Amino acid sequence: MKLWKRNAVVAAIVLFVCAAVYLNWSYEQKEAGKVLGQATLVGSESTDPLLTGAAVTTSPSAAPSAAPTGSPAPSPTAQPTTDYFSSARLNRQEARDSALTLLQDAAANEDADETVRTQLAEAIETMANSTVSEAQIENLVTAKGYTDCVAFLSEDSASVVVSAVEGGLTEADVARIAEIVTDETGLPTSSIKVIEAE
Repeated sequence: MKLWKRNAVVAAIVLFVCAAVYLNWSYEQKEAGKVLGQATLVGSESTDPLLTGAAVTTSPSAAPSAAPTGSPAPSPTAQPTTDYFSSARLNRQEARDSALTLLQDAAANEDADETVRTQLAEAIETMANSTVSEAQIENLVTAKGYTDCVAFLSEDSASVVVSAVEGGLTEADVARIAEIVTDETGLPTSSIKVIEAE
């Protein structure tokens, strides 16, 4: 009976960890949509009398030389996109830290038997491997010439959010990024989502 209770505790902790990772991922997907909406608003013309004359509107294809001499070129999408990637990494790390603390506390429990501790150690190792894989994916994608990216791995899927490229992501871009994820994780291409943040 005692073993059943311990296994139930481990299962509950693993469920909470999975839920935290999923909620973090879904929150980041919603934030990506907000950043997309903000980038569109900043880059489009407005008829709002409060914004007319105060806002600088540029097209995404405008060259840096289009700015007046002596003033820096406006970059309406650079700041929100950079903020998105920084925020996504921070939120992902906070969720992982919280889950790791729960797992370590449960493993440190003196009442836990060896089987429970082994399961908790495996869960911690899986989390560490995911963290390393995400970092490697992000580094490899940026090495291919993309400005920034953030990867989210789960047990059977992966999502990679990539900074916007001129002309948008092509099928070749998506295939290149999916190949990096497949090589790193072994996941099939059908389980990989590549999302462009604008």
